[in-house]
Amino acid sequence: MPELPEVETTRRGIEHHLLQQTIADIIVRNPRLRWPVPAELAQILPGQTILSVRRRAKYLLLEVERGTVLIHLGMSGNLRVLTENYPAEKHDHIDLVLANGHLLRYRDPRRFGAWLWLTGDPLLHPQLAALGPEPLSAAFDATYLVGQLANKRTPIKPNLMDNHIVVGVGNIYASESLFRARINPQRPSNSLTAAEISRLVNEIKHTLTEAITAGGSTLRDYVDTDGKAGYFMINSYVYGRAGQPCRVCSTAITTIRQAQRATFYCPRCQD
Repeated sequence: MPELPEVETTRRGIEHHLLQQTIADIIVRNPRLRWPVPAELAQILPGQTILSVRRRAKYLLLEVERGTVLIHLGMSGNLRVLTENYPAEKHDHIDLVLANGHLLRYRDPRRFGAWLWLTGDPLLHPQLAALGPEPLSAAFDATYLVGQLANKRTPIKPNLMDNHIVVGVGNIYASESLFRARINPQRPSNSLTAAEISRLVNEIKHTLTEAITAGGSTLRDYVDTDGKAGYFMINSYVYGRAGQPCRVCSTAITTIRQAQRATFYCPRCQD
């Protein structure tokens, strides 16, 4: 599933191809995504200029003159800018055709993603309004997280994945950040000291920044037919390494289930 670094990598990869470009057409081959693709996009978008390409949590926001296209990649979606009109394949559901002949192609085998049309302030849309702060923003700091965790007895790792507390710290990066902060993922959230929370905030920011630089954990290049792999997972400390020796102390990495998700940690480094 694309997480924040993959979505931010996508945004950066497509932004310079889309900014100030005029939309010539939108081709919707299959409107049955997580929510139906609005039929009125075919009338609204042609002739509109793309003014910005932003990200909020795992959502991409393509701002045009009359509103905003909100895109979510779901579990298997990706976006690529094609400089030629390559034949569409089975799971290529949407093409946003630009006046310069390039197109933005949306591929989603599982169809859990979304393309929605928003007017007004997109950040007030129900999908975005209740979200917590961005983890790489100044708003996400130790003081904020101390306040959020003060009354929570539940384990720390699922709380890091709660988008009402902080957005975009998905499963991979929660496990990695907790390892780097030397915090056991099963610790009750309100048992963490202020110093531990400060360290954790710093490691979340460092881990996500490193992942974005590495192109994420799944996809890196979204132009033409190249779907190059991101290489963050090559350097992962714990995620996906159950039974393998810890890169720090050589103890076997352990995996458990938390909130229906796999959690990886070192029982010695994170004791």
